[in-house]
Amino acid sequence: MTSLSRELVFLILQFLDEEKFKETVHKLEQESGFFFNMRYFEDMVTSGEWEEVEKYLSGFTKVDDNRYSMKIFFEIRKQKYLEALDKRDRAKAVEILVKDLKAFAAFNEELFKEITQLLTLENFRDNEQLSKYGDTKSARSIMLAELKKLIEANPLFRDKLQFPTLKNSRLRTLINQSLNWQHQLCKNPRPNPDIKTLFVDHSCGQPNGARAPSPVTNPLMGAVPKPGGFPPLSAHGPFQPAPTALAGWMANPSPVPHPSASAGPIGLAAANNAAILKRPRTPPTNNPAMDYQTADSEHVLKRSRPFGISEEANNLAVNLLPVPYPNQSHGQSSYSSDDLPRSVVMTLNLGSVVKSMDFHPVQQILLLVGTNMGDVMVYELPSHERIAVRNFKVWELGACSMPLQASLANDYSASVNRVMWSPDGTLFGVAYSKHIVHIYAYQGGDDLRNHLEIEAHVGSVNDLAFSYPNKQLCVVTCGEDRVIKVWDAVTGAKQYIFEGHEAPVYSVCPHHKENIQFIFSTATDGKIKAWLYDNMGSRVDYDAPGHSSTTMAYSADGTRLFSCGTNKEGDSYLVEWNESEGAVKRTYHGLGKRSVGIVQFDTTKNRFLAAGDEFMVKFWDMDNVNLLTSLDADGGLPASPCIRFNKEGILLAVSTNDNGVKILGNSDGIRLLRTMENRTFDASRVASAAAVKQPLAIGAFGSANISVGTSIGDRTTPVAAMVGLNNDSRGLVDVKPRIADESLDKSRIWKLTEINEPSQCRSLKLPDNLTAMRVSRLIYTNSGLAILALASNAVHKLWKWQRNDRNVAGKATTSVVPQLWQPTSGILMTNDISDTNPEEAVPCFALSKNDSYVMSASGGKISLFNMMTFKTMTTFMPPPPAATFLAFHPQDNNIIAIGMEDSTIQIYNVRVDEVKTKLKGHQKRITGLAFSHSLNVLVSSGADSQLCVWNTDGWEKQASKFLQIPAGRTAAPAADTRVQFHQDQIHLLAVHETQIAIYEAPKLECLKQWFPREATGPITHATYSCDSQSIYVSFEDGSVGVLTASTLRLRCRINPTAYLPPNPSLRVYPLVIAAHPSEANQFALGLTDGGVHVLEPLELEGKWGTSPPTENGAGPSTAAGAAGSEQPQR
Repeated sequence: MTSLSRELVFLILQFLDEEKFKETVHKLEQESGFFFNMRYFEDMVTSGEWEEVEKYLSGFTKVDDNRYSMKIFFEIRKQKYLEALDKRDRAKAVEILVKDLKAFAAFNEELFKEITQLLTLENFRDNEQLSKYGDTKSARSIMLAELKKLIEANPLFRDKLQFPTLKNSRLRTLINQSLNWQHQLCKNPRPNPDIKTLFVDHSCGQPNGARAPSPVTNPLMGAVPKPGGFPPLSAHGPFQPAPTALAGWMANPSPVPHPSASAGPIGLAAANNAAILKRPRTPPTNNPAMDYQTADSEHVLKRSRPFGISEEANNLAVNLLPVPYPNQSHGQSSYSSDDLPRSVVMTLNLGSVVKSMDFHPVQQILLLVGTNMGDVMVYELPSHERIAVRNFKVWELGACSMPLQASLANDYSASVNRVMWSPDGTLFGVAYSKHIVHIYAYQGGDDLRNHLEIEAHVGSVNDLAFSYPNKQLCVVTCGEDRVIKVWDAVTGAKQYIFEGHEAPVYSVCPHHKENIQFIFSTATDGKIKAWLYDNMGSRVDYDAPGHSSTTMAYSADGTRLFSCGTNKEGDSYLVEWNESEGAVKRTYHGLGKRSVGIVQFDTTKNRFLAAGDEFMVKFWDMDNVNLLTSLDADGGLPASPCIRFNKEGILLAVSTNDNGVKILGNSDGIRLLRTMENRTFDASRVASAAAVKQPLAIGAFGSANISVGTSIGDRTTPVAAMVGLNNDSRGLVDVKPRIADESLDKSRIWKLTEINEPSQCRSLKLPDNLTAMRVSRLIYTNSGLAILALASNAVHKLWKWQRNDRNVAGKATTSVVPQLWQPTSGILMTNDISDTNPEEAVPCFALSKNDSYVMSASGGKISLFNMMTFKTMTTFMPPPPAATFLAFHPQDNNIIAIGMEDSTIQIYNVRVDEVKTKLKGHQKRITGLAFSHSLNVLVSSGADSQLCVWNTDGWEKQASKFLQIPAGRTAAPAADTRVQFHQDQIHLLAVHETQIAIYEAPKLECLKQWFPREATGPITHATYSCDSQSIYVSFEDGSVGVLTASTLRLRCRINPTAYLPPNPSLRVYPLVIAAHPSEANQFALGLTDGGVHVLEPLELEGKWGTSPPTENGAGPSTAAGAAGSEQPQR
């Protein structure tokens, strides 16, 4: 089915939903398999309609499609079985057991036996695992939560859980547009055509007189209902291009001031509109075939259109079908007020008044806060910890203008007016009450670096936001000096200045519609203006409701525009705008009158509005003008609290009277915080993947289609500078990228961290009473609770950490000695070695995602072991050729990529015991395999020093490249090359004995290389840390290097004397290195003497060394420092 046909199905679904054909809607959802309606699914599960549940699921997946699907069906049938037992309906229970649950016996016979034994119990709750089973309602609720997680994780449901964002009655709209076009193509159009059918094209009969007037002035089917969103064109002249977004606002600016925005259309002009003028205009009458344009519109509209055909016909007056405006359409996510974050989860004490807050866009448990004392803080909510703080300080006072220096000399303090994260969370901006904007680079944890200091405005900087004009990240600022400015977020260069406001500019709201980027600005006199990124001046000059100081914000999907503000009389207004007309669409009721301050507001889930008002938080449904609900968060809120939702709308931060912040959550938010708390979350892991490629450039999240700066959280009345500046801008410096004095000092004294003594780090040798043979492979379990090693004698060893008072989480740590674990049977997991010499074999293994199974080979058959019992589940693929590398498919544990000794790669399905395909492209044995689930590729590496990229849909080879061996260095003829994907699933780490290299998939462009100094000997192994911020590298001299992944700069060297006892007669070094899956600074080494050591930095240090200084934070310093020759090269 083509994509357009697929979209038509969505339009039909929306139409059926609006027409209340409920059963038909869900039948079409199931038969098409395009949209899985989670709300409908929840209702069926809650009411126990099991047959309908399975029937609906069958449109999307079958029992044996993958492990997620199997678990979904199993949980449903198990619940049905338990409910029958609970009702003492044994016959029904037996029927379910035989017909429904028997299908799972082939996959887990033990479990099926255990389920069968429940029949013998008087009450199945006597079974220990089911002792906590409550009543039917609670059990269904618990199961439903589990099912939702499984469905969201199941790749077969990818892109099927979100209904496309559609305007209401989109199918009707398209039909009306079609009728308009048909009517315009009539040779003799009638003024009031009688359209009675859609089955054939419309055509007017022969006229009896002169040509009928255009439908613009004589609508075919009467006036269009406002909710439908089709504004009549009578005010615009014949067939003027349709206004969109900025459009209607700019179309007809009045030559005289408007009394109020709500009194009539504001008019912002179309992105594709003809001329964008500051004066009224009249339509042309002398040439009806000419599209109405003027010279200054060419930058907006480059091509002409034939008379009567606009690029968007949705504003034409034909409306054959009435357009309803349901409270809840199919195209809108369905939420209830229960989804609002209402429960107080925690309170943070800051010590000063909160002025602005913003949640991290990626790591949504991080909260950025700015205060009236100029402090900027990052809080990690699960741990309640303040992980980073910066006090107000001008980084380079000597470069400041004289007015600012005078102001600071009189009073060296400033308040924060606004804090905001960049879209990918690698930067954040701070607007201060005195001239200055600071941009910080954030790498995760407490790694906060000065990036840019900009003297942006004369007086207070009232607001800032990030935007993406020309696909380039910029910062938009506004200030007391009545000016808006746009700055390059990487270099700090000034891009644009917008002048025209007659009062201090209070807020900015950048946005884009399709390819048109624009900025709304509001001033303290209640004026609203709009600007394109050019020097043509403002496109709009209108009054906000009540002439209020207003903040504007879009809904999360960018389709609906709201504003909220308070005027000098204390009246507050919360409204939604009709963008196409520039008029107030609806005004929300429930805001109180205030004596001081300006009301704060935010939007969430494309459904709710919230405002801090009258010592509480008030909520509205976007489609209902009446107050939905309100809460006081257990009291203690100021009259106008600052509020801010996180991106998912499951957490809400609210400022308190006593210089604190309360965090409110819904059930999902509370679960998120508890989950992260239980994981003993390490703040150093929170940097987004986008930070890795370039710390301060736009990373994986930076693209032009990101909606930035569109939701306004907390705003306060700007704090003006304490000293009058007399509008003196003679010393105003446009931009000064600066680095703080302390950073400059550090750059002069930075040196490589060398760890030589056991006292300089924490290390632990794992206990071992088995035969010591060199460690060939090493891995942490995905849970982080154990370490698995494969020795050269084909024996596996498993160390498990126990939960106790010293190790509450039970995770791998150097502070507690683990147990070398063996089942009571005493058996060992030992690979088949056939006739090969184990010492000459190439061992390999791979661990399933749930840590239940390990697949392993040591030159013989491949074995599948049960990690709990150590039993061999099966063996397959006897050599030759022998397997040399194994990797589970990321979305289906039944599919394994097997690298072979003969240079081929076999894609094998374990369940059906069948090789699906064989990939050929290498010349020597395969030494590495890595899947990227976001790119849908498999990257392979071989002893031929070659990398190959294979598409996982059809298994075709997409690219290949040989490693660039540095001149003057020779590699062993069959040296291993390993590959591993960065957590962004795009950047690829390639490890060879001569180098570390970073490639960008799928084209395999080499971005960086790093070559070790010869004294260390060859590289034996390397791996990313779990957060992909560091790379751990082991060498033949026994040392371990820690590189900063984004720059490939060596920042720490751990010498063997730090973790090995001195033994001159024995040469011991690491063969393999493994990174802990959730502790970014912990790794384990597998040594040539059979030992396994776990290493962590000292608790006081918290991490391995410090990164070399960066120039303005924009990249690696060119200074070699102490790293010698170990520098990245291209």
